[in-house]
Amino acid sequence: MSEKKQQVISPLKNFFAGGFGGVCLVFAGHPLDTIKVRIQTQPKPGPGQLPLYSGTFDCFKKTLVNEGIKGLYRGMAAPIIGVTPMFAVCFFGFGLGKKLQQKHPEEVLTYPQLFAAGMLSGVFTTAIMAPGERIKCLLQIQAASGGVKYNGPMDCAKQIYREAGIRGIYKGTVLTLMRDVPASGMYFMTYEWLKNVLTPEGHSVSELSVLRILFAGGMAGIFNWAVAIPPDVLKSRFQTAPAGKYPNGFRDVLRELIREEGIGSLYKGFTAVMLRAFPANAACFLGFEVAMKFLNWAAPNL
Repeated sequence: MSEKKQQVISPLKNFFAGGFGGVCLVFAGHPLDTIKVRIQTQPKPGPGQLPLYSGTFDCFKKTLVNEGIKGLYRGMAAPIIGVTPMFAVCFFGFGLGKKLQQKHPEEVLTYPQLFAAGMLSGVFTTAIMAPGERIKCLLQIQAASGGVKYNGPMDCAKQIYREAGIRGIYKGTVLTLMRDVPASGMYFMTYEWLKNVLTPEGHSVSELSVLRILFAGGMAGIFNWAVAIPPDVLKSRFQTAPAGKYPNGFRDVLRELIREEGIGSLYKGFTAVMLRAFPANAACFLGFEVAMKFLNWAAPNL
């Protein structure tokens, strides 16, 4: 396939390939996502008490011992149902963002333009992401706290809707936007930049080896989360808090966190996030590229 042909952007192909990438991401990354949420939302220890989890590996060990491998994959139905269309929409938004900025189909975009296209994808995904994230966080912490209030994603959604209506389901949307818009810009820009850097002189980006795609995808995930962790910590706290605890939204969460635990608490779960970010996003972009190659072969004019 010629370089020229390769550069014609098809948001529709991005949609299907992104969905497949999303499935790959969840399978690779969900165990560490469970650990991240449990560390971020663990109760503050009382005077003289030890925290529930001393760190990532302690949380991993306790979850495995108490709940087995199933405990690490708890709450995965919600992200699989949500992540497949979410990544499809995410990659579609990125494809659309690129297409809207091109003056002609062969134009190569600058890195700030790629960042802007990535930011658009963050806006697209929040509409799907916010309810799924809220349900996922509630299911992940209920297992850790020992009580069973929800019998799964659908039951959780029904109960939230009964208690607080559609606003309850979309609780934390502003924080999800604050997390995903800049982080998505960073995500896609880093991936495209690394792909270009890793392409040998005189070769096409489409000829990159599997290892180089995995490296570029994994690093894109790390750059994405470096931007996303502080709003993500606030979001996890806000979405799992009892109704009415933070009347002024994320400003209250931020004040409480910094007052009680200092500025470092905004990077809670950092190790779990970074350990997950590399393999999960490496798997995602490899899945995306493989699906894209298949679509270019099976439906070149889509």
